This record gives sequence, structure tokens and C-alpha cells, in this order.
Amino acid sequence: MAIDNAYFDIMEGKIPHGKTRTRFAPSPTGYMHVGNLRTALYTYLIARHDQGTFILRIEDTDQGRLVEGATDVIYRTMEECGLEHDEGPDVGGPVAPYIQSERRDTYGKYAELLCERGHAYYCFCEKTESAEDTGEFEREENPCRSLTLDEAKARIAAGEPYVIRQRIPYEGTTTFHDASFGDVTVENKTLDDQVLLKRDGMPTYNFANVIDDHLMGITHVVRGSEYLSSAPKYNLLYEAFGWEVPTYVHCSPVMRDAQHKMSKRNGDPSYEDLKAQGFLTPAILNYVALLGWSPRGERAEQEFFTTEELIECFDLAGISKSPAIFDIEKLKYFNANYIRSLSAEDFCQVAAPYIRQSVKNEAYDVAEIASLLQARCEVLTDIPEKVDFFDSLPEYDVAFYTNKKSKTDAAVSLDMLQKVLPKLEGISDWTVDAIHDTLVAYAEELGVKNATLMWPLRIAAAGKLVTPGGAVEICHILGKDETIRRVKAGIAKLS
Repeated sequence: MAIDNAYFDIMEGKIPHGKTRTRFAPSPTGYMHVGNLRTALYTYLIARHDQGTFILRIEDTDQGRLVEGATDVIYRTMEECGLEHDEGPDVGGPVAPYIQSERRDTYGKYAELLCERGHAYYCFCEKTESAEDTGEFEREENPCRSLTLDEAKARIAAGEPYVIRQRIPYEGTTTFHDASFGDVTVENKTLDDQVLLKRDGMPTYNFANVIDDHLMGITHVVRGSEYLSSAPKYNLLYEAFGWEVPTYVHCSPVMRDAQHKMSKRNGDPSYEDLKAQGFLTPAILNYVALLGWSPRGERAEQEFFTTEELIECFDLAGISKSPAIFDIEKLKYFNANYIRSLSAEDFCQVAAPYIRQSVKNEAYDVAEIASLLQARCEVLTDIPEKVDFFDSLPEYDVAFYTNKKSKTDAAVSLDMLQKVLPKLEGISDWTVDAIHDTLVAYAEELGVKNATLMWPLRIAAAGKLVTPGGAVEICHILGKDETIRRVKAGIAKLS
């Protein structure tokens, strides 16, 4: 039975043309690792820089790897990161559906078309499930390759299971161009006749993404450099169909260190892990953008970018061929900068849940505690441990009262606390200014440095060597009664 070309003509007629179209096409495996996020970001930036279209496509052809709820992780991550897609499963578009399992019949028709044209063949061999590339250029002779189309169809009619394989030319070379790596040429004899359509009728990744990229009008394909080995076979598929090849953008891997790629298997963090570790989404995005790309021109030395600035200056020439090392300390540096740059109100909003992990007492003002923290934490998860003394004075060592710089030891501290206690009891209006002015004036009256008085008061109030904020701020938040109670406890400890 001859192929009905009307179907293919209709499909061609649906393809949008005339502007940049990119796609982020994750597999719903439940883990948005840093490399995935970078791919999504670069794909988004290319589209937005060119005033083009950004598409979300769900690639679920490998049914054995699907994880329940993983698609929700993808949607949630995209939304939190502000990577709004113009077309996708949830918003529709002119080339729907955008979920590969819902496009199953399409792949079968295009695979059969390739068989009719001689660029693919039906394979009945037992070992037909090696669907994906291993990264090595390998090929074995296949007896099914020499079957005529009529012979193959007769065996199909008889009920034999089969796959459809790409027919790679024995001779010659294939050259593809990549935006980062330039022209790459391989000998066709080094390529294997990859499976295009599996026994269950589902396409392999290597076939489905070519069909979908063409039918969705994708102009730029961003993916990891591990797919460089498959690119020649993609080119041969495009040529077999007579289609224009999109711009390839292969990104070098994100590495945990010089030898190891980041991976879930090694326990490396996903986007959601980084959020849980207290990193802000804008800081994560900013840092990830610079993992394998650098700005040029007047922005060459710039480190901190808004998404709008990234859109404005992102270009393919800035993408590096060298692997990028993921440095958690550098990410902390970015995160600390973003925390500092938040308004007091915005910081309070993001910090409040972490403050309340330790400070359960509603009498303590979250906003006032947050004001102490903003300049003193790198990640939000630093917060609970920094403020846990508000609810309950921890057990602490008398040695904390000894500080060379403040000229205090246990005896000096006891003297300071005993003397300052009535001064604190005498403050009628418990404000920051009143506490500060009383303590500073009293230190001057005693003829000691401010620190000589403030150090033991802070230790007595917090029971910690390191605190967010000094004695004045801590005492104000604790309130007069609790401050006096803790100072008395400090006196008792030192006596």
C-alpha cells in the first residue's frame, strides 16, 4: 500500500515559520538537575532575545523511566524560575500535542515513510531493543538490512515483531555544524543503524526529537554535549526527509569536579534541593547562566544579572566548549549578594518560615529579627541556628565571657552584669534608642569601653559567642522582663 502524502502535506502546513522557535524538552523523571535547568534557561534566553517563541515539550517515550508527579516538578520549576513558555501541554499551541506519548501515530507514519524511501528498514532480529546510543560510534552488520520492502512487509503481515532502524550509508562522511563546536565530520562507517521505532510502536528519543523539532518549527536545539555523537545521525534523518537542519547548540557538561559530571546518582543537588538548602531562585538562575556562558562587550566583567539583562545580552558566541565546574561556595557568594539586595520587606517574607522554625514564641517580632539577619546569612537555612536562643537560652560555657578584644573575663563580666542590672531595670520605655543610650552612657560613666559592657550583656542574653545583632538589638527583641531574667541567670552562673 502506497504512502498517503496528503498526511505529510497537512503536517507541513501546520509548521510555524518566520521567527526563532526554541524548545525545552525534559523527560519527566522527577529530577530537575542543574544541567537541565541550564538547558531550559539558555533555550528561553535564545527565544526571548530574538523575540521568538519558547516551547515546553514533554518527552515521555521512555515509559520505563517515568516518575509519578515528575511533570508537576517541571511545571513548578519553570514557573518559579519565570521561564514562561508560549506553547506547551498546558497552554496548547498550533502544533499540539506537546507530549510525545500523545504523538505516537505520527512517529510511526514518518518511520514508514523513511522505509519507503530506503532510508530505514524493518528489523526482525532478536537484539533490537538497544534503542539508545551508548556514546560510542559502533555498527554491526544486520541481515535485515538487505531485505526488500516486500519481504519485510510479508513478515510483518505474518505477525513477526520488528523495530525500524535507520539505514546509515556505508560510504562517505557526514558533517554537522554546532554553534559551540563548529563543524564536526564523521565517517558514516563509524555510525550504527540506530533504532527509530521500538517493538511497542514507541519512538526512540533520537527519532522522536527529530520529528518533533521539525514539525514544531524549532530553529535552535539546545542540548548537552553528550548528544554530539548522535548529531550525525540526526543530520542524516533531516537529509532523508529533505528538511532544513536547525541550529545545534551543544553545551558542555556541568561538573561536580574536574573528573565527575553532576548527577542524581552522586547525590548532587537538583534545583529543588538547592531551594531546600536556602538558595534564592534568582541567585540560582544567575549562577547557572554563567556555568558555560559568559557575557561579552561592555558586560564582559559583569557578574550579577537580572533575567531582563540576560535576555538582552545573551548570545550563542558566549557559550564555552569547556566543562563548567559547579562550585557551591560561589553559589553562596551569589546568594548572599541577592539576600543583601532584597528590600527589608521582601527579606522578611522569605526569612519568616526559617525564623519560625526556631522562634515559636509569637511575642517576638519576626520583622525585627529578620532585620538582624539580612546582612549576616549566606543561605536561608543558616537562619534557624542563628536565632534559636530567642525561645530558649541555651546552656553555655562561662569561658564565653572571656574576650581579649573587649577586655573581659569572668570576673570583669560578673562585675559588669551586676552593675548594669539596675540600669536595665530602670529603663521605663524599652526602645532600641533608650537601651542603647543607657548602656553607652553607663559605660562612659564607668570609664570602660562600650564592648567591655556590651560583651557580657550579649553573652548573658543570648548564650552564644556569635549572634545576629549586638546586645542592644537582642535585648530589645527579648523584652525587658526576659532580658533581666537572663542577666540574673548570667550573674548566678558567674558567681
